[in-house]
Amino acid sequence: MADKKLVESITSMDEDFAKWYTDVVKKAELMDYSSVKGCMIFLPAGYALWENIQRLLDERFKATGVENVYMPLFIPESLLQKEKDHVEGFAPEVAWVTEGGGEKLEERMCVRPTSETLFCDLYKNLIHSYRDLPRIYNQWCSVVRWEKTTRPFLRSREFLWQEGHTMHETAEEAEERTVRMLNVYADFLKEELAIPTIKGRKTDKEKFAGATATYTVEAMMHDGKALQSGTSHNFGDGFAKAYGIEFTGRDNKLHTPFQTSWGLSTRLIGAMIMVHGDNDGLVLPPHISPTQVVVVPIQQKKEGVIEACRKLAGELSGLRVKVDESDRSPGFKFAEQEMRGFPLRIEIGPRDMENGECVVVRRDTHEKITIRMEDAAGYIPELLEKIQSDMYERALKHLTESIYEAHDYDEFKDLLENKNGFVKAMWCGDVECEDRIKADTTATSRCMPFTDNEPVAENCVCCGKPAKHLVIWGKAY
Repeated sequence: MADKKLVESITSMDEDFAKWYTDVVKKAELMDYSSVKGCMIFLPAGYALWENIQRLLDERFKATGVENVYMPLFIPESLLQKEKDHVEGFAPEVAWVTEGGGEKLEERMCVRPTSETLFCDLYKNLIHSYRDLPRIYNQWCSVVRWEKTTRPFLRSREFLWQEGHTMHETAEEAEERTVRMLNVYADFLKEELAIPTIKGRKTDKEKFAGATATYTVEAMMHDGKALQSGTSHNFGDGFAKAYGIEFTGRDNKLHTPFQTSWGLSTRLIGAMIMVHGDNDGLVLPPHISPTQVVVVPIQQKKEGVIEACRKLAGELSGLRVKVDESDRSPGFKFAEQEMRGFPLRIEIGPRDMENGECVVVRRDTHEKITIRMEDAAGYIPELLEKIQSDMYERALKHLTESIYEAHDYDEFKDLLENKNGFVKAMWCGDVECEDRIKADTTATSRCMPFTDNEPVAENCVCCGKPAKHLVIWGKAY
């Protein structure tokens, strides 16, 4: 009964997707709730996912010339106030420190919601000549935003992320870096997390506070909602001017540098859950899974079974392999492996040993495959790569089949009400239409896509005026 209960304790995603999500993150022991309201605890299984994301993404960053730094947690109010649009954009979410060591502070400090201001203050001291450029810095840290409604991994008052901040000699270099980092995110999501995305530009209403342009990668969850999975911002020279950053150029005259910022957070763990998970729990892409293969002994007290499992695990060099030697039934171990989403399970019992075979079970499809033990070292790595590829293709199929076209407002509202997915529709460029669409449907503009952006009509889907942009619209987390 224990084995059956472990699986049944997850609410069906078709019955209640939000409850299914919460069940999965709790039952798979990715996180726990904290006594600090709005903040979560990363348990080992959840933090291990972030460690792998951080490691693989950091390698990609450094391959493009990124260097890591670490900035203070606190920002003086006077520093934050220097960029008007920026401070207004974050004001509702800022947490303030007003007292320290039992004494009231002369100037209150905010707990960083993001670090543009601190980086600008640093760059003002570092950049004097064109020879000091570019500066391509990144930090891995936590930030605080006082969210009213929270959900594990997707939205919490403190969350983990990386934030890149760069300075460049020319506007062209800054734009190239902005797009380059967006492509790093898109490639990482595709190749490591098996998540397809739509790349595009945010509307002015949805762009980052203080940016001249914000580019985004938008992913679709199993329920058809969008999750903004990474953003890259071109700040132009606005921040640099506000903070008095100047350098002597090649023409021996003073110039203002151009800035970018880009970030990605632990909400990617939520994206993985909602793109790949099923009613049995997590389904983790092999590249990111902390454990790629679980070897389960059958009748493990029988002579030689444990030894055979250990031997096989040792032959799978270069893979993250665990032998489950715990004193629990095989059925319980199977259910736990499925709940935790580990890509492959290998079963070995006395009969398998006699035949020189083992049973390999895929988590993503539940397919069972019997192979010779002597073939495992060559077969298992190839199978893991096939699982990785298959997971991406399934997610891509879901994305492409869940994008609909709307040609008038009635059709637009009907699709958003009755279909789970994104809607492609034309937009006149006026924020009033964005506001009306959000009020009528709760959907927002996700992006103006870089590709697959042929007009689907001549007029704005909302007001009927001549259209300027094709926009992907959707309800979002």
